[in-house]
Amino acid sequence: MMIQDTTETIARQVAASLLEVGAIRLRPSDPFTWSSGWKSPIYCDNRLALSYPAVRTYIKNALAERIRQTFPGVEAIAGVATAGIPQGALVADVLELPFLYVRSKPKEHGMGNMIEGKVAEGQKVVVIEDLISTGGSSLKVVDALREAGADVLGMAAIFTYGFAVAKENFVEKNVELLTLSDYAYLLTEASNLNIITEADKISLASWRQSPETWGK
Repeated sequence: MMIQDTTETIARQVAASLLEVGAIRLRPSDPFTWSSGWKSPIYCDNRLALSYPAVRTYIKNALAERIRQTFPGVEAIAGVATAGIPQGALVADVLELPFLYVRSKPKEHGMGNMIEGKVAEGQKVVVIEDLISTGGSSLKVVDALREAGADVLGMAAIFTYGFAVAKENFVEKNVELLTLSDYAYLLTEASNLNIITEADKISLASWRQSPETWGK
């Protein structure tokens, strides 16, 4: 099934859906602590969306349609382990394309594979990720695919925080990134759903500008 919605409609729908199913949680007054040590008013686990068939289907079809439009020459889909694997497999199925996935590091036994599945020399691949923060770990997957001979057309993700460092990293690696939704749409939908107050919105906006110092 094709998604005929506009890019803005998709962005708003995805943001609202992720909030409604609890895949994204906002706690500006009781922040989370990330593994990096950053204090964060937001926690995102898009894997939770897989448990909701309507949300899962909308995201799957929206990703597939955006990839059709943006990367018409795509020949295979690659998921980023682990969260990008189920999303990538779903999208590959819709597009009727080969699927593979890439580990964060080579397997420590057997063949020692980092890439699972077949990748051919010059094969045009689009990488699927669920969430973009700094982009560092996601772009290591692009490096691995390029080293294996793949032609990486770009990356598609469900959501991005929109950090400046992520944009810089993708430009440096010459990787086109498309995302279904982002932090700005999230704040708008959270406000529309009365999940946050105007004061919360200001605090949340300031976090994205300087996440490493926010809350200190």
